[in-house]
Amino acid sequence: MKSLSAIQLDNKPELIVDEIDIADPIENQVMIKLISSGICHSQLHQMNDGNLPKPFLLGHEATGIVMKTGPKCSYVKEGDYVIATWVRRTPIEGRYLPELKGVSYQEKKLNCRITFTWSEVIMCEDEYIVKIPKKYATPESCIVGCSVLTGAGAVKNTAKVNPGETVAVFGVGGIGLAAVKMASLLKASKVIAIDIDNEKLEFSKKFGATHTINSMENDSMNQIYDLTNGGVDYAFDAIGKKVTMNQIFEVTKKGGSGADNVGGTSILIGIPESAEISLDANQILLNQKTFKGSLGATYPEEDFNYFLEMYHNGEFPIDEMISESFELPDINSACHKLESGKITGRSIIKF
Repeated sequence: MKSLSAIQLDNKPELIVDEIDIADPIENQVMIKLISSGICHSQLHQMNDGNLPKPFLLGHEATGIVMKTGPKCSYVKEGDYVIATWVRRTPIEGRYLPELKGVSYQEKKLNCRITFTWSEVIMCEDEYIVKIPKKYATPESCIVGCSVLTGAGAVKNTAKVNPGETVAVFGVGGIGLAAVKMASLLKASKVIAIDIDNEKLEFSKKFGATHTINSMENDSMNQIYDLTNGGVDYAFDAIGKKVTMNQIFEVTKKGGSGADNVGGTSILIGIPESAEISLDANQILLNQKTFKGSLGATYPEEDFNYFLEMYHNGEFPIDEMISESFELPDINSACHKLESGKITGRSIIKF
């Protein structure tokens, strides 16, 4: 069948919007008609990655309805509502990158990274979808497939923040906002949002930030020390710049000797711009500090419905995280706005 889709033909970041061909599903593939898709900052990284095979399809979080399934798919059936995501339902060692089969453009094989969602209709393996009730299949629910799972999942499942603990979140775009909200829901005593954009910082207060710091205008590390009497229990980096990766390590609290006298934990959730950072080994040992990564730290079937239930109960305002919606033909404009920092929260495509 034909589907209108955003396609990157070469290493230029501009996309074309044209019809692609999608064959009937084979094996455990699922064909899905989309309701909405998120627009994630990581797609900008992919668009500027000259090593990815072209032509290339983008997007990795969406909500839709199943149209067809392959003969080996038993997880869903036609008419089921699902969220498409980049995190497998069944964890495996390493990061498996499935080959995209049966999708082409002008008789050329198309490529993607795990899945693609900037398209009216998509095809993916059934491991990368999660069934949801029809009542949850609203346009805003698509961001659960990346933004919410990444930010909130890091707080809930990687850090396991406890009531009364203190949290700092560096970078309060879509993922950072989800981290802020989850920390607030878990009753962290202080949730400190750090960014260089005052509009985003003000926006973060709606999601539970108790304090905000503009790191371009203030000494963010000393302010965090003052607010927390020496450092936070958990610091999250939703940006991935070399400076922020070092800062999250520095702003966590110091521990000392003894089994329970542990220091704070730094958690990287943004894609790192540099493969190397320098950490003070003395702090790791003498202050018992920890630095770790959080890659899609979620239990998809359990957590997706958990987040959506909280949203429908008025506890997790997913809809308010979305600051702008676009139609697919406007995808280049959406990407330009995201890259220039003009998207306050998360943006989505509505089909």
